[in-house]
Amino acid sequence: MSFTFEQLPLAVQLRDDTTFDNFYGGDNALLVETLRVQLAGQGERYIYLYGARGAGASHLLQAACHQADEAGLASVYLPLQELRDYPPEELFEGLEQLSLVCLDDIDAVMGDSAWEQALFHLFNRLQEQQVALVISANAAVRELNTALADLASRLSWGAVFQLKPLTDEQRIAAIQLRAEGRGLELNDEVMQFIYHRCQRDMEALLDVLDILDHASLKEQRRLTVPFVKATMGW
Repeated sequence: MSFTFEQLPLAVQLRDDTTFDNFYGGDNALLVETLRVQLAGQGERYIYLYGARGAGASHLLQAACHQADEAGLASVYLPLQELRDYPPEELFEGLEQLSLVCLDDIDAVMGDSAWEQALFHLFNRLQEQQVALVISANAAVRELNTALADLASRLSWGAVFQLKPLTDEQRIAAIQLRAEGRGLELNDEVMQFIYHRCQRDMEALLDVLDILDHASLKEQRRLTVPFVKATMGW
């Protein structure tokens, strides 16, 4: 039941593996729980979360949409970093008819008057129709380059969470959890080999896991240090 854009050449798809169950929360357990209960009417109607790139915001927003789909509710995930060249009025048209709207990387369009006006009006429509809204950014509201004061005010409503970065040990545990969910055996020796040769943000680590997963399936090989080294060219 996820919303698609038939009028635009770009269809936004959710990653299959972005769920709450395979998100390693670390010190973000309260945020995850707040998102889990949002559509059940037990929590905040509007949630704003921010953190550094790779901290997991995109995963959480997509997980919220997956949960909405499982409940039979219409939802949409909009990565604004990717969509900023599209007319915001068209992207936002009719979203107040959904149950959940997730706007990722809102900082990417701040400072653009057309986007800010469209966001302001969308926010008002969603509030009027009591549609659940989740917004992510790379900074707190007060640190955004927001020219429209009324929009800055709206963005400050609701529950605000800062995504706390994972420690090295937590990142390793998170990747091993994701690997386990895919049926991959990723032992400590192989994980340490990967971790010390890859960028240490979750996005980069997950990209490596995707590559290794596909290679392992194609060649029917388990993940060993020599196999990882050959596959990644390390």
